[in-house]
Formats: sequence, C-alpha cells, structure tokens
Amino acid sequence: MTEKKVKPITEVYLRSYPKIIFFWPLELVSIVMWLIQMLNPSPIAWLGTFWLVLFAINMFIVAFDFGSMKFFVLILVIAVVVLLVVFLAPDLFAGLPLGSFNVGLTAEFYLTVTLIMGIILGLVVLGARFDYWKIERNEIYHKKGIFSSAERLPTKSLRIKKEIPDVFEFFILRAGSITLLPGHGDVIHLPTVLNINKKQDQIDYLLSHFSIEPDELDA
Repeated sequence: MTEKKVKPITEVYLRSYPKIIFFWPLELVSIVMWLIQMLNPSPIAWLGTFWLVLFAINMFIVAFDFGSMKFFVLILVIAVVVLLVVFLAPDLFAGLPLGSFNVGLTAEFYLTVTLIMGIILGLVVLGARFDYWKIERNEIYHKKGIFSSAERLPTKSLRIKKEIPDVFEFFILRAGSITLLPGHGDVIHLPTVLNINKKQDQIDYLLSHFSIEPDELDA
C-alpha cells in the first residue's frame, strides 16, 4: 500500500476581511425565509421573530469581542438568569400575548435583505482577492489593488503571533488575528483572517523548512 504524497507548501495567502463577513448566517437564513414566506400570503409570526433574534445576535457578535473568559462568563450569566426566571417567576410572561406578536416581515423584506447583503458580501470577498499578503519561502509579498505596485519584505527573521480575540467569530468562520513581525519594517497586523489555525500551521511549515533548503546551506 503506497502512502499518499502530500504536496509541499510553497506559499501562504493571508487576507483580512471586514467584520461584515460575519453576517453570512443572516444572509443564508434570509434566503430560506424568503422561500418559505413566498408560499404564505400573510407574514408568519415565528419567522419574523427568529430573523430579528438572529439579527440581534449578529450585531452583538460584530459589536463586541468575546475572549474565552468573557464567553464563559456570558454563558454563566444567561444560565443563571434563565434559572431564576424559571424557578422564581414561572408566570412572569403568562399574560403576554406572545402568540399573536407579529412584526409583519414579508417575503419582499427577506428578498430585499438578501439582495443588499449579498451584494455587500460579494464586494467584500471580491475586494479581498486584490488585497492580500503572500508569504513565500524567502519573502513576504503584499498586493493591494488591481494596478498598484507590490511591496516585498524578507522572511529571514519573520515571527508570527496568532490570537483568537473573539470566540464567536472563531465559531462562525474559524477567524482570528495574525501579526507578522519582520526583522525590519513595520509590524503587519491582520485582524480578521479566516481559518486561522490552518493558516498558522501552513506558515509554521513554510518557515520551518526555510533553513534546510540547499541554496541556503551552500550560502
């Protein structure tokens, strides 16, 4: 039985995205709800409520950074509040007409949100294709814009620092921040890099093989 050959890594692309990229779950849900609402002549109450809750959660994630400690504190606070409401005030919401609460979100609303967010997210992804850092065996290459000139830095003394400042962002897109520390020049901080752990492993592999190349040994 022959072992499958692993293609060696010769370059790693790093792209940092704006925070709007974390609204992709809302985009996906809006498409599904648009399709469901199209089959009903009047707005479905639970669809509108669910959409608003997801919208609030997405806004919360983008607005604040939740490290591991803050995340567990938040979960603990929510659990305590829920237990207090269940055991100390079980009839607190009994008189509220929650079943008849309907924000009136129509199929046209879901379609409009889908189109607006789809265009914005598409432009964000497209823009990232022309603004990136490429780490190669012996240099860091920065490309910004379609016709702009490129910047090049050596990787001989390069160090990297990986952080996961927000647990929610890591759950959604495995995102985190990477800081590149060249031997000279400015520090390069990329705050929102997707698949952060995979990118770090690729960079570690690339840099670990830097010193054993034949041309470096003969120098």
